[in-house]
Amino acid sequence: MAYDRQIAIAHSATAQLTALGAEPRVITEDGSIRIEATVTADLIRHWSSLLTILYMGSDFGLADTEDGQIAWLRVELGDGTHP
Repeated sequence: MAYDRQIAIAHSATAQLTALGAEPRVITEDGSIRIEATVTADLIRHWSSLLTILYMGSDFGLADTEDGQIAWLRVELGDGTHP
């Protein structure tokens, strides 16, 4: 049951990022799903909505890359709880 809920969270976060104009990347990791989106000027204009989406994850953050900044969230698959 928890697994289905966590998959639904990942799908919802991806859909909501897309609705904000982002092009989310979904990466399957061992025991989790990581969703990343490049932080663009358009995404910054929706910062409070972005934070709401990020908080859906088990953990989340921002990372600097050679090409700019990405926002990411991780959805743990299993019986994990939100920090």
